[in-house]
Amino acid sequence: MTITNDIQVVVFGLGQEEFALPVTTVREILDHRTAYRVPHAPDWFLGLTDVRGTSVPMVDLRVRLGMAPAQATLTTRVLVIDMPGTDGSSLALGLVVDRVLDVATFPADAIEGSPALGDRWRSQQIEAILRRGADFVALLDPVRLFGAGDLDATLSFAVAA
Repeated sequence: MTITNDIQVVVFGLGQEEFALPVTTVREILDHRTAYRVPHAPDWFLGLTDVRGTSVPMVDLRVRLGMAPAQATLTTRVLVIDMPGTDGSSLALGLVVDRVLDVATFPADAIEGSPALGDRWRSQQIEAILRRGADFVALLDPVRLFGAGDLDATLSFAVAA
């Protein structure tokens, strides 16, 4: 992947790691809320929550990325993102994150392609690595984070509720 322009992202933390999503995919940032549980759902699917009269599936992003789940704190947030659905429509998802750090712009020369990351993170979920001084931020690709099968499963659990 080659990014030739600056990119604006929402930077958030999961444990000690920093991740980002393109600001164009994040519709809003909400305080944490408890989800309505759905029976027999995958462990990363927390359930449904109401966002302005619409049922939005909530995902524990820590669990989705293979991390241990964590208790919600005062800094826990829900990033409501817009994803392209499998039928071409837009699907809103609520991603539960430990904390939102900032909205930042990274210049093109601070953006590196996704390296082979071994077992820690699945590199197909990481679109790029963003350099912030001596630190790194992993830019997630929401479409690759949730494959078509996972999105279909999420929709079926949401409809079943």
